[in-house]
Amino acid sequence: MANFEAYQEYQRIEDFEADSPPGEEQDLLVHVPEGLKEFFELIQFLFVVIFTTFLVNCVEYDVLFANRAVNHTGQGQNPLDRNKVTLPDAILPSEQCTERIQENSWLIFLLIMAAIFWLYRLVKVFCNVMSYWEIRQFYIKALKIRMDELCNFTWQEVQDRLISLQREQQMCIHKKELTELDIYHRILRFKNYMVAMINKSLLPVQLQLPLLGNVVFLTQGLKYNFELILFWGPGSLFQNKWNLHPKYKRNGNRLELAQQLSRVILLMGLANLLLCPFILVWQVLYAFFSYTEVIRREPGSLGARRWSLYGHLYLRHFNELDHELHGRLGRGYKPTSKYMNSFTSPVLTVLAKNFAFFSGSILAVLIALTVYDEDVLTVQHILTAITVLGVVITIARSFIPDEHMVWCPEQLLQCMLAHIHYMPDHWRGHANKSETRDEVAQLFQYKAVFILEELLSPIVTPFILIFHLRNKSLEIIDFFRNFTVDVVGVGDICSFAQMDIRRHGNPTWMSHGQTEASIYQQAENGKTELSLMHFTIKNPRWQPPQESSVFISHLKEKVHHDAQGGPSTQLLLSEAPLCTSLQSNGSGAAPDNLLASVLAHPVLTASGLQGRDHRFIPPSTAASAAASVLASLSTSQLPHTSRSRSQSLLNSSVQPETMYRSDRTIIDSMSNSDIRSNTLNSEFASAEMSLHAIYMHELHQQSSHPQRASGQWQNPVPMRDLHTNSGFQSQSGLGSSLSMPTAVHLGGWQEEEEENEDDQEINSGSTPKQGTGSSC
Repeated sequence: MANFEAYQEYQRIEDFEADSPPGEEQDLLVHVPEGLKEFFELIQFLFVVIFTTFLVNCVEYDVLFANRAVNHTGQGQNPLDRNKVTLPDAILPSEQCTERIQENSWLIFLLIMAAIFWLYRLVKVFCNVMSYWEIRQFYIKALKIRMDELCNFTWQEVQDRLISLQREQQMCIHKKELTELDIYHRILRFKNYMVAMINKSLLPVQLQLPLLGNVVFLTQGLKYNFELILFWGPGSLFQNKWNLHPKYKRNGNRLELAQQLSRVILLMGLANLLLCPFILVWQVLYAFFSYTEVIRREPGSLGARRWSLYGHLYLRHFNELDHELHGRLGRGYKPTSKYMNSFTSPVLTVLAKNFAFFSGSILAVLIALTVYDEDVLTVQHILTAITVLGVVITIARSFIPDEHMVWCPEQLLQCMLAHIHYMPDHWRGHANKSETRDEVAQLFQYKAVFILEELLSPIVTPFILIFHLRNKSLEIIDFFRNFTVDVVGVGDICSFAQMDIRRHGNPTWMSHGQTEASIYQQAENGKTELSLMHFTIKNPRWQPPQESSVFISHLKEKVHHDAQGGPSTQLLLSEAPLCTSLQSNGSGAAPDNLLASVLAHPVLTASGLQGRDHRFIPPSTAASAAASVLASLSTSQLPHTSRSRSQSLLNSSVQPETMYRSDRTIIDSMSNSDIRSNTLNSEFASAEMSLHAIYMHELHQQSSHPQRASGQWQNPVPMRDLHTNSGFQSQSGLGSSLSMPTAVHLGGWQEEEEENEDDQEINSGSTPKQGTGSSC
């Protein structure tokens, strides 16, 4: 049990790198050989130091650049080759190279610092390898999972074995049984604190800068310093890996503790300032060796996007494991990319087209001359010119939008919300605003911005620690005292991670009448409520406490109530192929098609498109559509439903023949024999959480902004009759206190005809483009 924290070293089998598009979701585990990975990191560090020293002191650049003539003399030497420069000519002899190094005292000092750091890392790697070996033995001997079989296990299966083992052998002596939440708390103890502090805007990661305005700055180096100060460094608030120091739990000496923490932060900031030159040199060298070849091979890679470090913390649920977060953000990569790519500047587009034309013209001439006579390549800098022109063309083309795309910003923002689960209220209705786009960019940044921030981190981090974090010392002390609870068998954890609706719920997120939290105690953006639903769906066997059960039952009643006024599940499933096409979703997976139907249904109904029976479909909202599907999914109690619920959607609906007639896209996808059951269960769990996120955000908007529900967001066409049983309304209790979802008018789909073409396309995209494409 002492090594639960290391379970986070087990990652999803696919590479859900933050800057790469998603792959298929399988929720499988594979053991990452962290010891081998860290060993090669040591080798990389050693290589960078030695290779840089060699380049600075052991290369004769005048000879290499042919600024100094070389004359080879000797018997048998071809006269034509006497002035030819070879690679050994540009490398100094070892004696001369050593002499140069010894004469440079500054270089010797840097090498000594590098050696000390490398030895420190070596000791740390050795300790980590020993810990990984213990984990490996625990998996093999206690959990009965061989390493060659681990890749075939899901996290839920490993977790079930761990819970069963506790019942049999009583590994944790403080309590008889472990729950899923206990395991998550031990693994994510410090990460839950970080998520809570970002949620409450406690950490100074948002800076107001002249000309730039509000800027979010959170790098690996800054995050490392936060964790060093708060959790495990010298003078940190925790006395070990599981207990907060007792003095921080008492209220009497809060001012003294704040001053003590302020001194620790000051010393850490000064240490960063002192080490700034060395860290900066390392950052520059490592970035150069890591990205130069990639930029040369794929210049457009700098224009690719990745989820920022701030985005990972802002969008993370409480008690969400790394592989769960990466999978969710991976699924949200495409819709977020489409939304961000929808913003174009007509002026920038014209400039990009002309830059591409001029650069392409010059490049074409150089290539033609090279084909005619290869001696052109011997001309000085001709290869450099060809390379630079190719890079310019690639970068310019990345700013030229697709002229045939149709953009619908609100719909794309809704698609994005389905996967990321969080967004500020003021984004709604302003998806086409540049301010919204800039705030999304704080979560979903360019790789070039990421590299630039990491390079600037050694310079900026000391000033953030000294001038910003120190000012929050008292707030940090109060936060850890007020929001730390001791759980038997687990230790001290962040109280927000308990997902206690009564203590941290928000009345505007369906917690009205169930929470006693003040504004200071409430989690922002519905973090408590959404985290509770996410954890419940991911861990269906978990028994939530009473307050959480009441909230879940209330939500379930509300879902069933609203489902009566929404479109039928059969209708949504029948629209799946068209909706998938509208959203340019080529995955074809059943849960993805189902989610696409829910998101696009309000657009189809608002546009006046006819259904398969050639009758007009009354308009409805995404909330009512989501409620219909969720009601069909929850055939049993939501907290205790089994994983067979992924098939209940089909079993509880009409038969495929009557539902699809000739179109069986989703049914064929669901019944594919090649899809493993755990893959399908994981996909349906993700889709179910996406539907809950859409539904809960709609209810939140109605509760907190009733004027929008009755005005801006209401469809001019009234919703169809609910045919609601008055008896059910009287039984719904808490669910009836919230208003019914109102229709969201997202606008119709415009069709764009091209010359000499008979077919018409309907595409979904992002925000309206000026001068290119169409918008909805």
